[in-house]
Amino acid sequence: MSRTLRLLAVSLLLAGCATSQPARPRVSPATTPEEAGLVDVRSLVPDIELDMRYASANNFTGAPVEGYDAPRCYLLRPAAEALAKVERALRERHMRLRLYDCYRPVRAVQRFVAWTQAPEDGRTKAAYYPGFERRTLLGDYIAPTSGHSRAATVDLGLLQCDAQGAGCEPIDMGTTFDYFDTLANTDSPKATAQQRANRHVLVDAMAQGGFRNYPMEWWHFTLNPEPTPDVMYDVPVR
Repeated sequence: MSRTLRLLAVSLLLAGCATSQPARPRVSPATTPEEAGLVDVRSLVPDIELDMRYASANNFTGAPVEGYDAPRCYLLRPAAEALAKVERALRERHMRLRLYDCYRPVRAVQRFVAWTQAPEDGRTKAAYYPGFERRTLLGDYIAPTSGHSRAATVDLGLLQCDAQGAGCEPIDMGTTFDYFDTLANTDSPKATAQQRANRHVLVDAMAQGGFRNYPMEWWHFTLNPEPTPDVMYDVPVR
């Protein structure tokens, strides 16, 4: 084969590889939850436990995050209904979910990226990323795009309740939510056997509802398949 033909073959191969890569999801033009098809999970389970961290200062940025104007959990309807199913099944076992994050506007993700590039002030380092400098979190821990923006991903924990379904307390998972360390990996050998077992109670319960776990984070689950895998949303949470 001549050099020219070899170069042409390589070019065609590279072109084929490039076109086979999945396109980045487009951002929906929707400006309201209704236009985006987003559902408030509390419309399905009015008393589901919410601890929506990014609507408060209780998160790794140390401040309420742009796009979160209210502590509400929005998801696309198939994901919201699947999550409600998981909650109902857990209540039969005297357990409940605690939700930390649901749909995440694109602008919030952009704020996270900007935070990684800001000077370190140390305010949240000990609680969330003691082993890292914040600028190194971009990539492995904080992505420039997020599956949360496709509105079928949730971050949550598990509560153990008494026989009457009251007095619910968090089950020990080994880390807090959004703890940037390999200890937060679902099957981390740094966690105790009991903590890993607790994580798998949550993983199994969510799998029954159709959610898959992200193994880097015990709290992170995505509906499988996603309703709109090629669409992100930037509607503020209000």
